[in-house]
Amino acid sequence: MTLRIMLVDDQDVVRAGLRLLLDGRGELEVVAEATDGRRVLETALRHRPDVIVMDIRMPETDGVDAITELRGHWPADFGECPAVLVLTAFDLDSYVYAALRAGANGFLLKTSSPDELAAGISVVAAGESILTPSITRRILRQYIADGPPITARRRDPGTAKPDSAVACARDRLGELTARELDVLRLIALGYSNLEIAGELDLSEPAVKSRVARLLSKLGLSNRVQAAIVAYETGVATFSSG
Repeated sequence: MTLRIMLVDDQDVVRAGLRLLLDGRGELEVVAEATDGRRVLETALRHRPDVIVMDIRMPETDGVDAITELRGHWPADFGECPAVLVLTAFDLDSYVYAALRAGANGFLLKTSSPDELAAGISVVAAGESILTPSITRRILRQYIADGPPITARRRDPGTAKPDSAVACARDRLGELTARELDVLRLIALGYSNLEIAGELDLSEPAVKSRVARLLSKLGLSNRVQAAIVAYETGVATFSSG
């Protein structure tokens, strides 16, 4: 099956390069582009991509705001919201942390190889996350210790909206079963469904079902948000795993 890709970047040369790389692969097709975060929701609704590959730092409306709008306004009758794979030039960046909290399915550095990018797209399209443990833990460790970064955003801090999804999820942890908490901890450690199945002696379909159930109970969009909640609440720790 061919995956439909939407590119979001304010630089024409970057979008052209990404299109050239991705369209050259039979399993990927670039169906839409946007030059700014303001047009992400509108363009995605028109073209229905499977995955949105998005720069995080853009003028006018950055990737964090674009992801927040996409997650908050995607119509239920349109089916599943597109997965979002963030591209960034910086592996320690408050924008990346904010994008993960807002609902990005993961991130890759702009220095990633074409094969890594293509693989990342396939992973998030399948409902998994690009959650490289070493880099993600560094980001979470830095920003959880200091609190969610607000000053890095280009808006007036007084107008910033609280991250309601992650905040509400913290209050819903008590609804999870002991087994679901085990799954949540392993998600935070970067385990895939197959690896979780091996660790907990479950079938892969059973793990997939438990992941979907815990995300639903917590009111979260994806595994990355679940990992953030796990670290922020102590379900997972930086010394575990």
